[in-house]
Amino acid sequence: MAMRGEFSSRIGFILAAAGSAVGLGNIWGFPTQVASNGGAAFVLVYLLLAFVLAYPVLMAELIIGRANRSNMVDALGKISNSSLGRATGIWGCVTVSLILAFYAIVGGWMLAYFADAGVSMVGAQSVSDWLMGFSVPRNMIFCAIFLTLTSMIVLGGVKSGIEKWSVRLMPTLVIIILLLIIYVSFQPGAVEGWSAYLVPDFSRVMEPDLLISAMGQAFFSMSLGVGTMLVYGSYVSKEENLPSIGASVALVDIGVAIIAGMLIIPSMYVALHNGVEIFSPDGALIEGDKLIFTVLPALFDSIGSVGLFISFAFFALMVIAAVTSSISMLEVPVAYMVESRGIARNKAVWLMTAIIFGCSTIIILNFDSLFGLVIAATTQWSQPLLGLVLCIFAGWVWRRDSILQELKSGSPDVQHTLFWKIWPWYVRFVCPVVIAVMFARSVL
Repeated sequence: MAMRGEFSSRIGFILAAAGSAVGLGNIWGFPTQVASNGGAAFVLVYLLLAFVLAYPVLMAELIIGRANRSNMVDALGKISNSSLGRATGIWGCVTVSLILAFYAIVGGWMLAYFADAGVSMVGAQSVSDWLMGFSVPRNMIFCAIFLTLTSMIVLGGVKSGIEKWSVRLMPTLVIIILLLIIYVSFQPGAVEGWSAYLVPDFSRVMEPDLLISAMGQAFFSMSLGVGTMLVYGSYVSKEENLPSIGASVALVDIGVAIIAGMLIIPSMYVALHNGVEIFSPDGALIEGDKLIFTVLPALFDSIGSVGLFISFAFFALMVIAAVTSSISMLEVPVAYMVESRGIARNKAVWLMTAIIFGCSTIIILNFDSLFGLVIAATTQWSQPLLGLVLCIFAGWVWRRDSILQELKSGSPDVQHTLFWKIWPWYVRFVCPVVIAVMFARSVL
């Protein structure tokens, strides 16, 4: 049995786990959800739900991972002593691989736009036209480059791959966002954006759709249910205090989502001031890929030559956000192949990368019919159900004294804390019910 990797420092783990959680969803999904769901009212509901719902599930994953020191399949197999646990783990590995298959396509688009900002600086127009065209070759090439980048980091293992790069990339990401916020805030139109983002419309707080959106956002932004946090948890030292380290990850993730909103929403209103259309025909704010690939580039074009540098910085930011998430996704099936199947790490990384690229290729060649379907199947259906199953494992299947033993290794007095008074029954009764209700609503 090879020596398992471990994070060498607390900050290394927090930045890697927050990097996994901070992805494109925080940067493009969160801000537009805020602006179209009553501004700061949505932020308050989101903050509440992130701690009421996402944090307990995050803790379940971290505790299961660290206690069993193994990948998702073996860990769930051990605590349930059944093939059902292993089957759930394999379902998690398949889900996360499919998420990475579509994520890598989007990550490839980010790389293409980043490259375009670079070639535009030197005025290579024909290259720029090709980079901006939605062609199969472009999508395949950049998807492959994105997956290769991800693989190169995962090849290094925990300490010299994932941790080393997370500690460099995450602070860079925050610095780029802050610099862009300062620049954008001084542009005409930014004030309207700030008020759309920060002024709450409390009349909407109890709208079911707002609650469901906020819950979904909290869940997916922490990349829960698919084993990324479970695998990262298995690399945490036994000396660490898990409840506090989990809270730190949740706070960093929420913090990045909120500062991303401070950049994106004022940017959209600056774009509006410069004559770019930011509302769809039904009056809602444009969101998702249209926001990132049409509204913001149009804004960068409208601010002249400095726009090229802003564009370059912005897409660098998007690439970093995408890579810090994709490395955690690739680690889930790789950890399984290395530990359960005894495959050498190098071989496991390239084999999984090839399989995932194969899936991405199928999606690219049948883009209109498959892209949206794979996203819905994985993030709207599979991920909440996996989160539900993890709550059942942590709340009902795994013995409570084993959980307490695991937590005590990092915080000896844990049974006297508020966390231990609330979390066990909470993850047992409250989380499964809320997730089930949310799931039923989103499907029906």
